[in-house]
Amino acid sequence: MLNVVRRRLLPLEQRLNPYAWLAALAVTFLAGVLRLYNLAKPPGKIFDETYYATDAHWLWEKGFEWDEKNGTAGYVVHPPLGKWIIGLGEQVLGYNEAGWRLSAAVFGTISVLMFTRIAMRMFGSVVLGCAAGLLMAFDGMHFVLSRTALLDLFLMFFLLAAFGALVLDRDQRRLRWLRFVEGGGDPHGRGRDSRPAFAVPWWRLAAAALLGCALAVKWSALAFLPVVVLLVIWWEVGARRSAGVRHPIRDTILDEGLWILACVPIVLGVYLASWSGWILTDGGYYRDWSPNWFSSLVHYHQEALNFHEGLSSEHTYQSAGPWAPIQWLLLGRPVAFYWSGDPGCGVDQCAAEVLLLGTPLLWWSFLPALGATLWFGIARRDWRAGAILAMTAAALIPWFFFPNRTMFYFYAMPAEPFLILAVVFVFGAIITSPPGLPQDENRQLIGSIALGAYVLLVVIMFAFFYPIYTGTSIPYVDWQHRMFLGNRWI
Repeated sequence: MLNVVRRRLLPLEQRLNPYAWLAALAVTFLAGVLRLYNLAKPPGKIFDETYYATDAHWLWEKGFEWDEKNGTAGYVVHPPLGKWIIGLGEQVLGYNEAGWRLSAAVFGTISVLMFTRIAMRMFGSVVLGCAAGLLMAFDGMHFVLSRTALLDLFLMFFLLAAFGALVLDRDQRRLRWLRFVEGGGDPHGRGRDSRPAFAVPWWRLAAAALLGCALAVKWSALAFLPVVVLLVIWWEVGARRSAGVRHPIRDTILDEGLWILACVPIVLGVYLASWSGWILTDGGYYRDWSPNWFSSLVHYHQEALNFHEGLSSEHTYQSAGPWAPIQWLLLGRPVAFYWSGDPGCGVDQCAAEVLLLGTPLLWWSFLPALGATLWFGIARRDWRAGAILAMTAAALIPWFFFPNRTMFYFYAMPAEPFLILAVVFVFGAIITSPPGLPQDENRQLIGSIALGAYVLLVVIMFAFFYPIYTGTSIPYVDWQHRMFLGNRWI
């Protein structure tokens, strides 16, 4: 009986070999070189860098955004944290292209390391973890946003970090239950003797702080809060059920309810701290709307919310219609960040573009991968499938409720890690036999070869599109060859 409990509770991460960290660092080094190389190209502020790089500069200068043209406080509708981070790079390298893109490149590189380790921990496999990391490293959307001073890369970073903290919390809690049972504890008993000794769930509290950071980058992080709460409850119930607790649902609510509630002030506190520049200085937009700074801040948020609700102006690169999130997965309308037709490629007609476009093979795999994840998740009752689908849903489903809002492809960035996890999960299910059945060596071999070939094809396709991810001047005819969907990509 003890062996059964041990098999159920022991985290998959315990099965990793000692070289897992070295493998993850190798993948991260490759991602970092790609993202940092020639970072100042293309020149000037591209796309919304016009706003965010400028706002970041003034945040560090004045503590709030500034409209230099009119000589007044700037009115912005996104919280400050992402711009504070962009400004950090400007403080290091100066107010120039490399400076305002540095933070995105660093955070993008670290996110690859973090993602690789999360995948290793979830799948208990160095191969699957490195495959996940490589797919993120060679994803065009992640790559372009890691070289551009926009907010969405930072939003994704903090949401992924929060998810990683939750996975660590899950493993930590399950290990506590395992040690309790192995130490002779009786989960069938009553009172405090029927559960492990009291311990602060530090990783859970860290997840709350990271969610506060995500919210302080963009409000769309709000959609993840109820999903995170559900995951915590679900995983706690699962740990107790695996340990043999008689009433796992009831005990989870009684034991963990206060800890979950304690996360609320952490989220709000971190979010409020991101506004410290606006609060502690005098001159920010709406700062003097009321003698009470808190009332002024509430009014600011009301006005910003009105702006977001009424945002419906047309844009050349908007994702149109009520099915915009599906359009994102199909690469229906990528976003051109930069364009130049100046000669410089050795022929008369040249094109230099930075196109926000996910690596097509990878992104066109996401919809079938989600369907297969649902299938394997139900068939194998696999907690990883539920977590992947829940986080993907939090990233995409809310946008279906705003069909008239002006939306862009980069809104899908928070979903990208979990979409990649869906792809890797499916390959993992192909490689491994269902629980309870002996492992088939032929199945493992064929599945591993298929995974390796898939990752290689994604890398090759990324290399093919590399010129239009980096603004490299190429012959116009070569640029046209990369416009797979014609006018939809132009």
